[in-house]
Amino acid sequence: MNLMKVDGYLAKIEYAEETDQFRGEILGLSGGADFYGSSPDELRREFRKSLDVFLEICKEQGIEPRRQYSGKFNLRIPPELHERLAITAEVQGKSLNALAQEALQRSVMA
Repeated sequence: MNLMKVDGYLAKIEYAEETDQFRGEILGLSGGADFYGSSPDELRREFRKSLDVFLEICKEQGIEPRRQYSGKFNLRIPPELHERLAITAEVQGKSLNALAQEALQRSVMA
C-alpha cells in the first residue's frame, strides 16, 4: 500500500485510471476527505489543501477531526487457533491480550 504523510495524517494513495491521476484518501478522519494529483508534488499540495479545508470545517462545526477509537474490538478466529494462542500465551507467562497486542503491534504501518 502506498501511503503519504502530512502533518501527522496519513493518506492511502491509489492510481485512478478513469482520471489518469493519483487519488489520495486521508485515513482516520471522522469524515471523508480525498484529493487528486498527477505528480507527487501536486499530490502533496492537494493533500495539504484537502486536509486544511477538512480541519477548518471541523473547527467551524465543533467536530473532532480524528476518528475516536475505544481500544477494543472483537476478533473472530477459528477455535483451534484460539486454543494454540492461549497455550502459547500461557507458556510465555502472558495474557492472551498481551500476546495479541504484541503481534498486532508488529503488523502496523507508520
